[in-house]
Amino acid sequence: MAGAGGRSWRDLLAGRARKRKSSFGSGSELQEAALRLLDHHQNLTDLLLEVGDSAKPSVQDGTEQLGVSSESFIVSVLQEQASKLDVPTATLAAKTAVTNIERICQAPASPSPVPLLSLDQRKRLSSLLQTVKDLLANNVFCRSLFCQEMWKMKEPPMLEVVWHLHSSDIAGLADLLERSPAGPAVVEWLCSGLCGICQQVGNVPSGDTKLAQHLLSDFAIVFLQNGFEQASELGRKVEFQKVPYICHAVLQRMLAWVLDAVGKEKQKDVSTLQAVRFWLNVFNVSVYGSVADPDSMRQFFRHTLTEVLTYNPVLKVSDAIQMQKEWSFTRTSSLLTTLYRKLLVAFSAKESISQLQQILETHEVNWQHVLSCVSTLVVCQAEAEQLFKDLLSHLLLKAFGNYDMENMITAFLIARQAALEGPAVFMPYSEWFKASFGSAGGHHGSSKKALVFLFEFLSELVPFEAAPYLKVHIMYPPFVPTKHRSLLLEYITLAKTRLSDLKVAIEDMGLYEDLSSTDEAVQPQGQALRDVEKALQIFENTRKIPTSVIEASIFRRPYYTSWFLPALLRPRVLPKTPDARMAFIDSLKRADKIPSNLYSSYLQACHAMKEKMLQDGSKAEPSLSKEPVEQLKAELAELRTLFVDQTQWEDVPAQIAVISDRLRSVLSDSSDENEAAPLNSPIPVSIPAPRLEPCHRSIVDLLLTSFCQTLIAASSFNPPDRQGPCLSLLVKMICGHRNLLPALLARLCQLIYHQGPSLTDAHILGLAAFVIHLSESRALIPGVEASFGISRPVAEKAFSISEYWTCLLMCRTEESFAFYMRFCTAAATYAMCKFSSYSHEDFCALIPPGLIKKLQHLVPRLSLEARGVLCGEDKTALTWSSLSCPSLNYRRASLCLWKQALFQELLKEKAFQLSFREWLLMELEVCPEKDILSASERQDFHYWAIYQRYLPAPSAAGGCDGDLEKACGVIINALLDSSQRLDLGGCGQSKMSLSPEILCRLQELVLELSCRQKLRLSCSAAQRHFLFEILQGRLRDRKHGSALEEQLWRQQELLLHRRILVGLPASALITVCWKGRKTVLDCEDFFHFVNSELKNVCSRGYALSYDITAHFFRGLLNASLDCEEAAEGVNDALTACQTKCPLVLLSAALWWPRLEPVLCSQWKRLFGAPLAEELDRLRGWQSSGTRFLSSGAVFPLSDPPWLLAAFLHSAILQQSPRGRGREALERLGTDAEQLLVSLLFFSLLDLISAKIAPKSTSCTVL
Repeated sequence: MAGAGGRSWRDLLAGRARKRKSSFGSGSELQEAALRLLDHHQNLTDLLLEVGDSAKPSVQDGTEQLGVSSESFIVSVLQEQASKLDVPTATLAAKTAVTNIERICQAPASPSPVPLLSLDQRKRLSSLLQTVKDLLANNVFCRSLFCQEMWKMKEPPMLEVVWHLHSSDIAGLADLLERSPAGPAVVEWLCSGLCGICQQVGNVPSGDTKLAQHLLSDFAIVFLQNGFEQASELGRKVEFQKVPYICHAVLQRMLAWVLDAVGKEKQKDVSTLQAVRFWLNVFNVSVYGSVADPDSMRQFFRHTLTEVLTYNPVLKVSDAIQMQKEWSFTRTSSLLTTLYRKLLVAFSAKESISQLQQILETHEVNWQHVLSCVSTLVVCQAEAEQLFKDLLSHLLLKAFGNYDMENMITAFLIARQAALEGPAVFMPYSEWFKASFGSAGGHHGSSKKALVFLFEFLSELVPFEAAPYLKVHIMYPPFVPTKHRSLLLEYITLAKTRLSDLKVAIEDMGLYEDLSSTDEAVQPQGQALRDVEKALQIFENTRKIPTSVIEASIFRRPYYTSWFLPALLRPRVLPKTPDARMAFIDSLKRADKIPSNLYSSYLQACHAMKEKMLQDGSKAEPSLSKEPVEQLKAELAELRTLFVDQTQWEDVPAQIAVISDRLRSVLSDSSDENEAAPLNSPIPVSIPAPRLEPCHRSIVDLLLTSFCQTLIAASSFNPPDRQGPCLSLLVKMICGHRNLLPALLARLCQLIYHQGPSLTDAHILGLAAFVIHLSESRALIPGVEASFGISRPVAEKAFSISEYWTCLLMCRTEESFAFYMRFCTAAATYAMCKFSSYSHEDFCALIPPGLIKKLQHLVPRLSLEARGVLCGEDKTALTWSSLSCPSLNYRRASLCLWKQALFQELLKEKAFQLSFREWLLMELEVCPEKDILSASERQDFHYWAIYQRYLPAPSAAGGCDGDLEKACGVIINALLDSSQRLDLGGCGQSKMSLSPEILCRLQELVLELSCRQKLRLSCSAAQRHFLFEILQGRLRDRKHGSALEEQLWRQQELLLHRRILVGLPASALITVCWKGRKTVLDCEDFFHFVNSELKNVCSRGYALSYDITAHFFRGLLNASLDCEEAAEGVNDALTACQTKCPLVLLSAALWWPRLEPVLCSQWKRLFGAPLAEELDRLRGWQSSGTRFLSSGAVFPLSDPPWLLAAFLHSAILQQSPRGRGREALERLGTDAEQLLVSLLFFSLLDLISAKIAPKSTSCTVL
């Protein structure tokens, strides 16, 4: 009871006590006096609003202190009043409390009821609840009667009041519901109040919003505990029990409210949708925590999922076939996808799909909800793809086992719906259809009945089918035995008729149309533009007209002439320097694939456009629509926000699906419309000059920038292994957009191969991580058809994405060494940090071998410490965050990585071992004058790598097993391969140049080998000379291309062979062996190599070049040192040469004026004796020829005449051509007929050579 001025009873008592001394002897006397006063001025209802605290107010008289408790006082009042009324005290207290609650709930007049209390109401209620708690503590309050009296109020209590009673443990919600008079009315009251609270949260302070959240959570727990916990125990009896019935009914009504809003989302206002979204918080698993039984919670979620999927099943299967494209994840109501995601958290992906399967088998379903649930599962559950594949196999098995159309249509709808979300999350429909029905092993191949069943089913779908699915069925038809071919033809006829009704002609299908796309059919002109772009890419890389274009010009003439050629010959301003399009058009014109009149019209239109442009003075640049790009930027920024907050990671898959949809929208606006290439066709990339459209470049740059920003932002909070799956999902989604991959790979080529040294640290870190994630998504990326310009032919097979990175990692200059060290270190470190939980096998499959191999080349090259034997594991922790430090020394970081035990374990795997050959090819890419190492440092590195690392290493580790011949063979092959593929623009080197430093190392090895192999047991037992075996093996193992290509390659190869032979010690061409009891010189292998190969690159058609000729003779003289009689050894070799390899002697005759002083000087140095007889004879023939021409001396005739003719021909070439040679020849007479014939032969060859290559006729040049 409040006193004057609103003061409480307690305050009044305390005030009086201070004013005068108490006249009461004890507290009991004081209490009796107060009761007498209340008996005359009593307001029991207000009395309960008085709150007593634990401290007792006191009345002091100086020496005595009397205490009176407000709680005991109120109890006394209630007992006194109850005694007068002859009712139990607890009953009176309960009724009085209800009266107070009714007064508190009486809100001021308002147009609509307010579900939450005002601040004043909340304060008064708090006072009342405190008093009721005190009464409960004194056992003078009846809960059951209070719950009954609550339902006798004129108006049901406000839900907030009920919640306060529940949370204060005065009257639980379940107790109130148990004593409610009528179930349906209570359900209506609860649902109305709950909806009202949800609708009000948008217009109340944040404190009230939190209160509303707690209210909903607590009520949801009660509904769950009573509606589902008992249901699991009592079974069917639950429907006859009041509380479970109410709980079920409330949850059912609220779910219906949600689903009704989902169905009318476009018509509902924002406040209603916000209210529904607020109610969805009751489906957060965290709400129930440890309060509710996990099985009960799962039962509740399972029941809710069932209700959602079976809600209002009015759509027919035919509707689903036609409309399911509109039910993809991003097009589905956000309310529904949010509900699915919250429900599915309670289950594993396997349990969710099992539940879905059970519902499909036992209920009539809402196909829109079922298929949107499928989309949500494949987008948000990484394991769902394989589980859905298993489910589809199961459905097909049942369908063909029982010839059941229901299972069949279910399988097709699920496969198509999952495929709508893109190849990043599920295989395209075309691939699924081929895998299921494209071979004899499919379910339909078991019998004719199964085949008939399949085509009956497909035929029934035809009236409702969209064009893309019909195209898949026609272009990738089911496997049909020949005897049942009529079934297929009937279906194809029916499908074509449907396509005709849709105004889509199968004859107008593009050359490279992607049948995996479920987008609406592209008009022929749009598809033709795509085909032109694809054909240009292929032509630019191969310089040949694509086979598909040639075939179309013959077998698909209507499409080729009506659509492809007009798209190719669209008028434009022709560039001054012919580009790829002009070259392609010119090739088609020369192949008679473009009609003359059409080509003339094209040129005229181009000229007219140029004139118009000059008049206008401007040219419109292609651009992207700003709105979709801005939307994509906004969604990427939102993803970054979610990624840095670990509590929001569950929303990441859904956000990435939204980004995918925005990206699809942007790509559809670009000039090169989406899905231009078939799924498995290689992606062409020109390494020297990557080509991508400006519009595509801006999209790729946006995605790469967002990736880098997201990575850097996340790395400031967590290391890679604790950053969740966001980046993996993002890259996987990007890879799912197949039409973007060519631009993406081309842009990465520009950034890594061409612009790498200019990138900042942040760019390098981001690109390194992106490359790792691309390798993680390698299954989604087709092969890469990399071309290296004219210096290297296109690879025979497409590279995998991991092999593609190897193509880009080419170190040539000091700047590129620094960049690739940083890039590869960052990539390997990121992979080791991000995927540290992977098994060793999975990790090895993930990381690109090229990155690890490049580090094996770079780290020891730039760090002396890495060349030593590691004594133990480096204790320094490998941290990703350290790489983002601006002052980081990358040599130190790479050395830290090198010393990690995990990295060293990786190097033991065969796939990651850098072989001797691979090391040589990397080293041969370096430009010595631009190298980061000095010449002496480079020499030290070469000695370490060859003699310490690779020569003694076992072949299993990429080494040579200590075998010098094997090491020489690897070096020779590497030198030749490097020269054949040398990029002309790389370092300004000629293709004929060989690395002098590596050649020096080869010389050292060959010299050491020759010292060890000087003497063999016998010539017959000797093996073939290893040098010529290597060289001829390369020529023999060559895979043939075109005849011209093969001829040019062999000529280039043989010229390189000659360069290598000349660069080796001359004696290496000769084998010294025992024959009988003496040492002989064996030239058989050299002779064979000359006769079979070098003769094809002869000077003038009948002689070897001077360098190889002189090299052989020098080698012959050097090798003769090992013979007992040097002159005899030389004589025997040259005598054998006349019959086994005349070309060597003919070459000696041609070059003798230059060769003689060299050989005479060498012989004198070696032996100091007269020339060997055969050498002296050669010198004599040359002298005789010269005297014969100059002084008219007699020319001695001897055998062999062809050799005499060669020396005479050489002498003639040295003389003045003015008639003297003719006069001299007339003096030979008829006895020299054979000599004259041979001389004619050499002259004719000279004449022919002069006509073919005039510059090569001079004897002094070769």
